[in-house]
Amino acid sequence: MPVQPPENRGPEPGPLGDRNALMGVSSLAAEVGYIEQEHAELIGRQLAAEGDPASAQALAKRKLGKVFWIATGLIGLLALAAIFADFLPIASPTEQPRGASARLEQSLPPLSYRVDGQLVVLGTDSLGRDQLARVIYGSRVALGVGFASIAIGLLIGGALGLTSGYFRRAYDSTTMAAMDILLAFPALLLALVIVAIRGKGPVNSTIALTVVAIPTIARLVRANTMVFSQREFVLASRTLGASHLRIITKELLPNVFLALLPFIPLAIAVAIAAEGALAYLGQSVNPPQASLGGMISEGQPQLEQGKWWVPGVPIVVLVMVLISLNLIGDRLREYFSIKESAL
Repeated sequence: MPVQPPENRGPEPGPLGDRNALMGVSSLAAEVGYIEQEHAELIGRQLAAEGDPASAQALAKRKLGKVFWIATGLIGLLALAAIFADFLPIASPTEQPRGASARLEQSLPPLSYRVDGQLVVLGTDSLGRDQLARVIYGSRVALGVGFASIAIGLLIGGALGLTSGYFRRAYDSTTMAAMDILLAFPALLLALVIVAIRGKGPVNSTIALTVVAIPTIARLVRANTMVFSQREFVLASRTLGASHLRIITKELLPNVFLALLPFIPLAIAVAIAAEGALAYLGQSVNPPQASLGGMISEGQPQLEQGKWWVPGVPIVVLVMVLISLNLIGDRLREYFSIKESAL
């Protein structure tokens, strides 16, 4: 008898047959591609589970990490304390002890008690003023001047850098020439001159540091704008007839800001250090208003008497703020460099 051909029973049961029946896929190449994708994902999961060094390092770079959040928490805690200092149960930063006990309460070490039994956590300075209160109010000046000067500098310098890098030609030459003139002056000397002309105070310190920050920010924004203005999405927008304003605000600004974001914490750290230098030289705020640099300057003579905590406390706080901001900036730089390399 002749051999009958096998009946067409459809796809064999199993994962592949079920998938073909459900999705209507008859292409063997599609199935092979699907299996290869599943196999690659399985291998990736196995490598991560086995602790592959390259995979673990790439995974770690995609996360901000504990160090970033610890540094952010320290800055946030200090900023909250500075903002709500008026409502905290702390002494006045300018209050000095009076009466017969005044001399006894001068330069008390940390965790000491006043004559009336009040605990001074960070000690007192040479005039008997509470160091904890002065550090919190001094941080208000440092953080306020640092954040405000960079924020205003980003608005002005960012606008100059965006328009200069996009339009180029004569406008670019004129703008960058003005920025080069500002960059030719030593930053601290220029800030000192501005404060000397306008007078002491947090507002004038902010203005001085803003003028110092504008040319650097403008240069960085211009460089990034020139790079992104040659990317495909910008060229496509020009081809489609988009206006200059739309290209700058919708295409260039978001990308340039992300590229500039890791620089912002570092710039704030530089501005805070500059404000500390101005305060150390007596050119930031008017006494008896507290400032970290001023506390360091006033407490320096106490080192010869072994009272290290008087200048030591503001030094520790200032160094902690600067290190935290640098760690935040470095981690953001690594994080966004990984993201950009994946584009």
